[in-house]
Amino acid sequence: MSSTTVLPGQPIPLPSRGPAPQLGAGIYERDGQMRASLLGVPHFEGSTLTISRIKPHPPMPGSVVIGFVTRLSPLQALLSITVVDDVPLPVGEEFTGVIRAQDVRATEKDRVKIGDCFRGGDVVRSQVISLGDARSYFVTTARNDLGVIFATSEAGATLEPVSWQEMRCPKTGKIEKRKCAKPLEMVDI
Repeated sequence: MSSTTVLPGQPIPLPSRGPAPQLGAGIYERDGQMRASLLGVPHFEGSTLTISRIKPHPPMPGSVVIGFVTRLSPLQALLSITVVDDVPLPVGEEFTGVIRAQDVRATEKDRVKIGDCFRGGDVVRSQVISLGDARSYFVTTARNDLGVIFATSEAGATLEPVSWQEMRCPKTGKIEKRKCAKPLEMVDI
């Protein structure tokens, strides 16, 4: 059995030989195929196949988080954090993150303009650097794999990254500035 995380409704790959396992918590059968009803990793407990619920935890320094930009000011961008260390948070239990201008990139920190790096609604991958005030966490995008991972253009199309600081609208061809995250499959960590 592999240690691959499955999503609700996703088929669960089973070993090709041996008896069919009994269904346990987090698994159901539809159309002769076993499927996940919870987000998690399938595993055997004796002859029973189960999925244990992955419990979300609050962000801590070093956690990689994903959230969307809710507000911009000249000095910072506010994020609504919805995913912590690859575990989605329950609806209504989001955290607030703050990306300060000096935490956007590792070089030329004094020349950063928040409006050229993020826009409202952008989905951003970032890393928690510290607890902020009582209501928020300070996060950074100062690594190659951190930054905007999804954005829509003014024309409503999904933007495509063309460099670490530009995205292009496939509909209009217009270039928009963003601090783009390098795709994870291209990162040498």
